[in-house]
Amino acid sequence: FAGYISQVLKNYSDHACDGEYVSLRCPHRTTISIQSSFYGRIVPSHQLCPSRYPHSYATLIKEDVACSVGTSLQKMLDECQDRRSCQFLVNSRLFGTDPCPGTGKYLLVWYKCRPNEYKSKVACEDDKLRLSCKKSMVIAIYSAIFGRTQGGSLECPYQSLGMPMIECQSATALQLMIKRCHGKRSCSIYASTYEFGDPCYPGIQKHLNVIYTCDNTPVLLPVDETEAPALSSSSSSSMEPVGVGTEMALLSNLLAAYAFITENPERAALYFVSGVCIGLVLTLLALVLRVSCRTD
Repeated sequence: FAGYISQVLKNYSDHACDGEYVSLRCPHRTTISIQSSFYGRIVPSHQLCPSRYPHSYATLIKEDVACSVGTSLQKMLDECQDRRSCQFLVNSRLFGTDPCPGTGKYLLVWYKCRPNEYKSKVACEDDKLRLSCKKSMVIAIYSAIFGRTQGGSLECPYQSLGMPMIECQSATALQLMIKRCHGKRSCSIYASTYEFGDPCYPGIQKHLNVIYTCDNTPVLLPVDETEAPALSSSSSSSMEPVGVGTEMALLSNLLAAYAFITENPERAALYFVSGVCIGLVLTLLALVLRVSCRTD
């Protein structure tokens, strides 16, 4: 689960020169979310994507290092957005008109892996935000923003009060939300400057926007410190861990079986059919033995 979350939260980047394949891939149950893209050349060829053929000094002087295509982001969105993986050959024809013929170009792309199913919650400044998942599921934070975005928030309308619309965000909001809520079944936090600091100018209204998903991978959840410990006799306390351990083991086995079936439906169907066939054969053998014994 920790490895899965680290892959989801990671910012990926990849590059490919002209004539090479670019390949983007995300882990299971996530899809590609393109963040930014660049196609062209802004550094000399000896620093990135050198030419495959030897060039004279005069040719290198003519190399265009201020060359870019404005359609690269849209092309990457068309090719890879919301897919688990994508691969294509990089060349100038793919991006339309070549802005610098004769200059070797390259593609740079930055992307994240977004969960297929996720939830979004917003809390206005000084309000309490509560996240929760169903039983046997835990919270996995995807992104968190505390401050004021350019588009604002429908839940927290912006009241100007003479202040201009300025975008400002806390740099530690994501880390704080992961620390408070990661791996827990429920958590709560106030959308206040006491928790996140004040990334904006005084007087600017802020809000907290959290995107998260509920993962059914079993983990050891921390004990809720708000609940008072239950007093029990020595006999009951000695028996309780056995029951809890048995229930957790059964739950883990059920979740593991469910995960195996969802990820390998063909193999699970084959095992099921094989089990039924073996059961029928054993039943037939038992009937034959019983009839033969009666006959004897």
